[in-house]
Amino acid sequence: MSYARQIRPVIDRVYVAARWTARARMEAFYAERGAELGAENSFYSGLLARPMPADALADGLAYTDGDMSPELTRGVLKVDAEGTWHLTELGRELARYAQRATGEAAEELWSAGPPMLPGLASVPRLAELVGRVLAHGLATGGPAFRAMTPPYEPDDASPAVLLTTRLGSLRHHRADAHRAAWRAAGLTAEQIKALPDGPERAAIEAETDRRDAPAYAVLSADERWELLAGLGALPS
Repeated sequence: MSYARQIRPVIDRVYVAARWTARARMEAFYAERGAELGAENSFYSGLLARPMPADALADGLAYTDGDMSPELTRGVLKVDAEGTWHLTELGRELARYAQRATGEAAEELWSAGPPMLPGLASVPRLAELVGRVLAHGLATGGPAFRAMTPPYEPDDASPAVLLTTRLGSLRHHRADAHRAAWRAAGLTAEQIKALPDGPERAAIEAETDRRDAPAYAVLSADERWELLAGLGALPS
């Protein structure tokens, strides 16, 4: 099994656990402002740094209906004549809170583990390793990854905010790789979602691994295992 495939579920577990732990507080903050979680919440690490091109957003929403009318109606995002998406003042407030709340939730999770695990002490080093992967991955990432990288990192960001934000961007490198793989096989989003396990699915996953792997080439073999083990040891 390739390293890219080995580390992906570990990245997903760490990031999704932080996001779900933060969800209730994000929903409460949004509700006070008459809003609901939307694209600004899903793509905050990129949108806070730069406007999002139409092709990047379309790819990021490839497995959904792609309807952005709620964000437009609530005044969270606006779109210009070229189809590029921009945060409004309200959208920026919501996205900044989403980033902060995700980091705070992660810090709570990672400080609650058993004492024999490094927990929070390992987070600065893990954030540094992921940052290097992000920078290297710009040469091979697709539209969504390029829109999300480098991520927005406030000057006062804690190590937990840095790591969760960087992981949120890194997930798009493989997501772009997967979309490129099934498109190269002549499939649509609906077809890949319905595709059963078998040789065709295995070939697409292998091609995804091949396209995703170059981002990690910047790390030495020891650093790759350090990253995998370090993320895997974080409580969730």
